Amino acid sequence: MAADPHARGVVAARAAARLARFVTVGLADTDLSLPQYRLLAFLDDGGTAHADLAQRLTVSGPSVTALVDGLVGRGYVERRKDPDDGRRIAFLLTSDGHDALEAADNAVVACLTTLGSHLDEEEAEAAVRGLELADEAIRRHREAGNR
Repeated sequence: MAADPHARGVVAARAAARLARFVTVGLADTDLSLPQYRLLAFLDDGGTAHADLAQRLTVSGPSVTALVDGLVGRGYVERRKDPDDGRRIAFLLTSDGHDALEAADNAVVACLTTLGSHLDEEEAEAAVRGLELADEAIRRHREAGNR
């Protein structure tokens, strides 16, 4: 990889864009779009309120409403009063939502496994570890109060 931090960042950004394509291809055999998959994945961490989803997904409130409405209509998400604030609505995954998320996870993993088959075992393990570290960095960034 290039020594220049900016060049490394560009390479990483482009790799992430290509990787997103593989996630999207993996989802093609499921009934979820990438935004729906992202929303279910966030909800799998525990129920959350509308504003929290909008911030975590970095999308507008109406976009979250449209995503949630579609997933509620399919029985994947349930709306409940927020136990901490009765004026707010919390969203929770239903058992069908968990099943849909698991099927999508399996489809994406299969696609990424095919992609990883072009690397030797050590390289594939390093690639997975890199993704795990990126996920950890995102989690810490959010915990620090950033989007």
